[in-house]
Amino acid sequence: MKQKTAIQEFLKGLWDENPVLVSLLGLCPTLAVTVSAINGLAMGLAATFVLLCSAFLVSLLRKVIPNQVRIAAYIVIIATFVTIADRFLAAFTPDISKALGPFIPLIIVNCIILGRMEAFASKNGIGRSLLDALGMGAGFTLTLLVLSSIREILGSGTWFGLQLMWPFYAAWKVMVLPPGAFLTLGCMIAAANWINTRRRS
Repeated sequence: MKQKTAIQEFLKGLWDENPVLVSLLGLCPTLAVTVSAINGLAMGLAATFVLLCSAFLVSLLRKVIPNQVRIAAYIVIIATFVTIADRFLAAFTPDISKALGPFIPLIIVNCIILGRMEAFASKNGIGRSLLDALGMGAGFTLTLLVLSSIREILGSGTWFGLQLMWPFYAAWKVMVLPPGAFLTLGCMIAAANWINTRRRS
């Protein structure tokens, strides 16, 4: 199989191998925290930070970590950077940290991150691993941002806390509830599948 170029390695995470819309990974935080655009963006950036740092360290140590304990080693590495991200948010953005609740610590067992460590970073050099992590993180962040923006605008009439809709707009309260998350994500996945089908035909 022909190796991807550097730009293809990055771009695959944005669409062709998007972790949420294509691989259906990381759905727990995707559905839980996307009631507002700021929450979706914060979760995406935190996950991207952990992805990048973990990919760098796993790729750097890939020939040192014994095969028998590789998963445990990856979890320890990921947990270290998740703790840094969690403490940073708690110190500098306490409101966002409180809103995200346990979903920042749960990045440790996020399938996207552990999956990229096992499938890619542990088998490739630092440069390609960082490009892969950045692309996957960007794809995850953009998906969360779009999903949370739709839910916040329709459910609250605001975007990043700024009033967008007219004063007499009747907000769709279902959009800030769990059914709204499932409905919106389902529509986004259906749209992505339709676009991919049209591209292949």
